[in-house]
Order: sequence, then C-alpha cells, then structure tokens
Amino acid sequence: MAEHRPPLPPFDARTAAIKARKAEDAWNGRDPLAVSLAYTQDSVWRNRSQFLSGREAIVAFLTHKWERELDYRLIKEVWAFHENRIAARFAYEWHDAQGHWFRSHGNEQWEFDEAGLMRRREASINDVPIAEGERRFLWDGPVRPAGFPGLSALGL
Repeated sequence: MAEHRPPLPPFDARTAAIKARKAEDAWNGRDPLAVSLAYTQDSVWRNRSQFLSGREAIVAFLTHKWERELDYRLIKEVWAFHENRIAARFAYEWHDAQGHWFRSHGNEQWEFDEAGLMRRREASINDVPIAEGERRFLWDGPVRPAGFPGLSALGL
C-alpha cells in the first residue's frame, strides 16, 4: 500500500500552511520515528552542515538532536510555495544539559513527491543564546495551541 501524507501537491496558501503546521506539530512531539514517516524512504537532507539520506539516518539524527536540545518548542511559518515546494521559516527554543537557553532561527526548503512525502529538506539554522526570562514559546503540552501566536505575531 502506498504511503500518502496529505495535503498533497500542488500547494496553495491554505494547503501549504496546513503542511507546515503538521510538520511543526510532529517535530514538537519529538518522536523521531513518527517524524521520519513524513519523509520518503530515500529523503535527502542538509541540516546546517550535515548531510544525510534516508529514514534511518533521519531517525538517528533526530534522536541525537532531542537528546541534546531539551524542552524543545518549535514554530514554523510558510514563507513561499510553488507546485510541490514550500519554503518555511522557523524558530525554536531549547536548553542544553547545563540549563543554557537558546532560540534557533532558520529557513527550510522542502520538496515533496506526489504522495505528499518530503523527498528533500534543506535547512539553514543559527543559534542565539537567550536568558530563560526571554523565552516566548511558553505553552503546555507537546504542540502549540491553536490560539498561540505565530512567529510574525511574536515579532520574530
């Protein structure tokens, strides 16, 4: 049985926003295996200066990431879309094992196959140290509540 991850391309403003929110919710759940299922078996990634390919590599990467980036909270926002591609910007807050907080800002470029699985992800990310009192991504539970502001509303 073929895998499908709606919404499917080609994207419009509404479906691109839904796709980005589904990705945000999945990443905020911090389950590497569940997240990996949104990608093709041979998905190709560039994340900062790392290059990887395939779901097994994605699971290993995300497992390591969330072991290091504690109390991770992410917000994504669509920047542009066209046919089977979406460009998104994002920010996430996290702390390390020593309790130092960071806000990581980035841009992603996504390319999807006809079944809505991401076959390519390119991410550029910068980490900015913040004081705990500067945190803005404060919500209960694993996903951002529907009424919680997005990046633009937060001035980021």
